[in-house]
Amino acid sequence: MTLHLKSTSLPIAEDAEDEALEKNRVPAQIEFRRITKMYGAVAAVKDLSLVVHRGEFFTILGPSGSGKTTALMLLAGFVAPTEGDILIGGNSVGAVPSYRRDQGIVFQSYALFPHLTVRRNLEFPLEMRGMKAAERAARVDRMLERVHLKDFGGRMPSQLSGGQQQRVALARALIADPPLLLLDEPLGALDRNLRDQMQVEMKSLHKEFGITTICVTHDQEEALTLSDRIVVMRDGQIEQTDAPEALYDRPATCFVANFLGEANILENPGFEVESASPFGTVAMLRPERICVAARAAPKRADADQRQFVTGIVEDMIYAGPLRKYHVRAGNSVLIVREHVAAGQQVFRPGDEVRLDWLRSDVRFVTA
Repeated sequence: MTLHLKSTSLPIAEDAEDEALEKNRVPAQIEFRRITKMYGAVAAVKDLSLVVHRGEFFTILGPSGSGKTTALMLLAGFVAPTEGDILIGGNSVGAVPSYRRDQGIVFQSYALFPHLTVRRNLEFPLEMRGMKAAERAARVDRMLERVHLKDFGGRMPSQLSGGQQQRVALARALIADPPLLLLDEPLGALDRNLRDQMQVEMKSLHKEFGITTICVTHDQEEALTLSDRIVVMRDGQIEQTDAPEALYDRPATCFVANFLGEANILENPGFEVESASPFGTVAMLRPERICVAARAAPKRADADQRQFVTGIVEDMIYAGPLRKYHVRAGNSVLIVREHVAAGQQVFRPGDEVRLDWLRSDVRFVTA
């Protein structure tokens, strides 16, 4: 059964204006206008301006202390900006308390009510909106089936696995059909396999409901997998905003290149980089773009489009489907990553190898 909540309007309005909003609910467009948040003399967010489009899955990515969580808390209304304004659907929400912003929120800790069953956890936001008991029950039934927990409604949160608790948290955030969904490190408490499963589930839910979604994470793979666009933050400011593939393939700075995956920064590498670096930039090459072979192996058919260097293997790391080499070439130690395949030659520390890459795969980033 597929759940389409948008076909059902909730009788939850407290006045005529709220009722009109309920009947015309659409995914929200979000706008940060020169937002600064100070904690004493420290700026957690500095002059932040960005737009999140309606129906978009937008991820705020960055290391600890980058300002990503503060940005989400500002949007949620849990903290107030020192300067600037936030607009949701074209309206300023600076004076609107968090409980009036009509948003679903999922926290890393799930924040489920431990004394309520799964069913009662899902009913709670609908009850607070004044929905009648019969309609609440029908909607909860549909949502439980949608998140594959049809037989778990009578259980307490403590009786669920981490992945099941995360599904309940997502279901509770979605059940009232908010125009805006906020996710704070939503998969951070799960192990690798569960994270992978939940990434698939979250993509499916976003595609089905079409809710504008803002996700905060420090997990690069999660951001690349889920997002329509990503903003990378550093020290409270935006470093770069782009679609996942563009952000990974064409990072603007060394910070983005190194934070979003691994990168070989070819600054004074000890060998000539055939593509000339524009002023103020350095060459960057992703590890998977480099091919490794024995020094005497025949060259590829497109050798005229490639750059070749020789080096000595310093380390080989086996990681299941991938094999990673650290190869000293000139003044640099290059990271090389290749997919493991049957019959593939394996190199050991001390082996002399030849590395090559397409000159067109070199990118230029600012420091």
